[in-house]
Amino acid sequence: MKKAFTLVILVCISFTSFAQEDSEYSNTLQKLFKISGTEETYQVAIKQMFTIFKQQYSNIEESTWKDLEKEFGQTSLLELTKMLVPVYSKHLSLEDLKELIIFYESPVGKKYAKSTPLIMKESMEVGQEWGRKIGEKFAKKMEEKGY
Repeated sequence: MKKAFTLVILVCISFTSFAQEDSEYSNTLQKLFKISGTEETYQVAIKQMFTIFKQQYSNIEESTWKDLEKEFGQTSLLELTKMLVPVYSKHLSLEDLKELIIFYESPVGKKYAKSTPLIMKESMEVGQEWGRKIGEKFAKKMEEKGY
């Protein structure tokens, strides 16, 4: 009986420890997302989704849309962070996240976080042009081969 009780206590302690670790990891990841500008990027994605939703449900009042955007903008980011914990924890330790936060709190880290959305936007434009050129070259090669 003592062994079973000891086992139950150990399992409970392990579970509590894991839950606290998971919670600390999740909170740290959330802080990293906020300080690195990732949260802002996700907010932009949510706004883009709402633009599509507004086209699909054009009969809904603007005040309702504002309420929905506020609700989903907050809850969906928390949910996304929880969903991303297994992905990030597979590749980065809690200490890694803390070191990244230190970087993003530095002057160059702040500059990088501030610049990242613009870099991504401009990089996507360059990438689209690059993809267009590859597509044109591919189409030309296919035509030369008789396809």
